[in-house]
Amino acid sequence: MAKKIGLLLLIVIISIILASIYGIFHNQVSYSISNEYFTKFKLEQFGLEAYPDTVRMTIGMVAIWSTWWFGLLIGLTNGIVGLFQPTAKIMWKSAFGATIRTLLIAIGFGIVGILVGKFVISNLNANWNLPADLTDRKSFLTAGTMHNFSYLGGIIGLIYGIIYQLKIKKKPVPNNV
Repeated sequence: MAKKIGLLLLIVIISIILASIYGIFHNQVSYSISNEYFTKFKLEQFGLEAYPDTVRMTIGMVAIWSTWWFGLLIGLTNGIVGLFQPTAKIMWKSAFGATIRTLLIAIGFGIVGILVGKFVISNLNANWNLPADLTDRKSFLTAGTMHNFSYLGGIIGLIYGIIYQLKIKKKPVPNNV
């Protein structure tokens, strides 16, 4: 059991790191889509200023602050479900596999979010509470949709990861494991 608890901690740490790295790349892409999403919304949420020579680093910090907790949630969930596997080796395979699948699904949903944001959401004539001085409303909505879809993808990925692990648990354990 001590080995499994160690693996649980390792899965949590890996999940936090992967979520933070994903967040950094995600924010760099969404900043490229709409810098206003950050300069007129996200940075304000975090009480930060956008300085031209450090804005990319600042949005990277916002990414870590915005995603580490989701990595913790994913790691704890996948690690705890993994504890029910019959061996530490199978636990690692199932929990790490579920974590990678969650990440890939979140990435996929983020990409879909860009497309939905660009071609659907940004073309709606909805009266949303957006910053008044936006110069590019469509790009702002595209970046926002990407963010929302990525979180949705993380939730769906986490559910899929749990199902993935439960299917592994149902498989018979070979004698040499």
